[in-house]
Amino acid sequence: MNDGTSLTKTQLLELLAEKNSALETLAADLSSKDAQIESHRQEIRSLDSRLQEMQAELEKAKAEVAGWKKAYDELIQQRFRNRSERYIDDPNQLRLDFGDTDEAADAAEGLADALEDQYQEVPAHRRKKRRRTDESFPDYIPRYEETAEIDEALKHCAKHGERQLLPKEMWDKTSTLEYTPPKALVRVTLYPKYACAGAPECGIVSPERPTSLVEGNRYDTSVAAQVITGKYGYHLPLYRQQDYFASIGWRPSRSTLYNILAQSHFVLEPLLDYFKRLVQGDSVVATDETRVTLLVPKHLPELDLEDRRQRRIHEVLSEAIASNKPSISGRMWVYRGIEVPLNVFDFTVSRHRDGPELFFDEYEGTLLGDCWSGFESIVAASHGKIQRAACNAHARRKIIESQAYPKDRRQWMLWYQELFDIEDEARNLSPEQRLALRREKAGPIWDSMREALREAEERIRNVILPKSDFGKALQYVRNHLEPLTRYLDDPKIPFDNNETEQLMRQVAVGRKNWLFHGSVRGGERAAGMLTLVSSAWRSELDVWYYVKDVLDALLAGETNYERRLPWTWKESHPEHVREHRVIERKERTERKRQRRARRRAHRTRGRPRDG
Repeated sequence: MNDGTSLTKTQLLELLAEKNSALETLAADLSSKDAQIESHRQEIRSLDSRLQEMQAELEKAKAEVAGWKKAYDELIQQRFRNRSERYIDDPNQLRLDFGDTDEAADAAEGLADALEDQYQEVPAHRRKKRRRTDESFPDYIPRYEETAEIDEALKHCAKHGERQLLPKEMWDKTSTLEYTPPKALVRVTLYPKYACAGAPECGIVSPERPTSLVEGNRYDTSVAAQVITGKYGYHLPLYRQQDYFASIGWRPSRSTLYNILAQSHFVLEPLLDYFKRLVQGDSVVATDETRVTLLVPKHLPELDLEDRRQRRIHEVLSEAIASNKPSISGRMWVYRGIEVPLNVFDFTVSRHRDGPELFFDEYEGTLLGDCWSGFESIVAASHGKIQRAACNAHARRKIIESQAYPKDRRQWMLWYQELFDIEDEARNLSPEQRLALRREKAGPIWDSMREALREAEERIRNVILPKSDFGKALQYVRNHLEPLTRYLDDPKIPFDNNETEQLMRQVAVGRKNWLFHGSVRGGERAAGMLTLVSSAWRSELDVWYYVKDVLDALLAGETNYERRLPWTWKESHPEHVREHRVIERKERTERKRQRRARRRAHRTRGRPRDG
């Protein structure tokens, strides 16, 4: 039944159709809005992506600018200043190792103290007093007494007459150092002759002549020791030694001094070969090399082409002669025993691996050096007999020398600072304690460094330029991570190769004076003399006395070379130990230890670091 308010079926259908149409319109509007929103979202994502790309491009541009600035600074430094690694641009980074040489010790300590004062606020009452140098004369210098002349007038008093002489204990006393220049003496040895009276058939007898350096025993071993010590200890070329000897009345020719060197090396060769065999038997051998100039001869010397070493000399010299080169760049290598305290030098005509390859031909142990590909080839050819350990100072130096990405670089510098502090703490421990300390404290740091390398891979591809200095430094650590951490499993392996690299200074300082080697044989002779002198210095011996005694013993037929080892000779000749250097080294080591201990304690207390 229909009333006035009721809708017909047709009207209801029309109303529903209108509602549906409105809903469809609203749905279409919502769909359009969703499309617009999604379009805006895509646009925002595109802008974010572009912004990230622009930020990455900006970081790369900054890195490129920093790289160009670093290259510019290096060129300026090479052109106008002395090149040196002895500077510190950040007090939080690890102090660069000046080495353990006496020349650099004072400068290193002064710089370290200045930087420590710069970033540590020490109360006035706790500030360390400056060390005063002990200028007193040591007891081992001979002394004699003399009484000052006194005027007769002082012995008499105008009022009381003759004055009384007070006891000697009450006298004033001064000590004055005197110096007497060396002097030359000619020892004339007479050899008596005997004959049977009236029996000329018995002949004449006379004492047997001792074996000497040169024919006729014309020059004593003391002269040879002075020539060797002068050239390879104090870096005096032979022409300067001519002036030195002339000042004491002897005027030798340069060829005479050269012949004395050559004959001395001939006598010393068996002992030097013994040194080499001992180092080759060490469980860890560290090595490094430096350039030396070799003059090219006009004609090739006689060489045994069946010998691999001489065949290499023939190849290099033949090529140089054919190219009319006046000189070539040879190499002076050093092999430093870690448990055997000897430094063995070797000369080669090039940096080809023939030199170290021959030295390590039958070696079994660990080779410590830089990451030169030649060492890797030697290790690979040993079929597991040789393990390679790398120098962490090289890796640290690459990070320090990079200038870009300061935040990342700072963290790596602090890691290496802690690693060096750990090694300083472990220096005087037993091998077992050193190994335990390394694994306990250094192991977790290396784990953090490995994790940082994994996290840095993506940044190196997208942010850090792979060809930047910092990118190359991280790549260096990643490529040589196993050799760099090998010391964690062997307490005998040093953390770095700094002490071996410092031996190259002995060659470099001499190279600035004698300039070149005139022949291959001359280079080999220099390597032998450096072996003797450097090994004596390593045991803190007075080189002149050691060299003379060794020459005397070998000329007398000594074959027990163990008695002539530097540390054995040191025990039997304590009077010829450089005590002043021993004391200086101990004091310097103790000051360095205390400085690093304070730094460790300061870091443990949570000193805030910039950046």
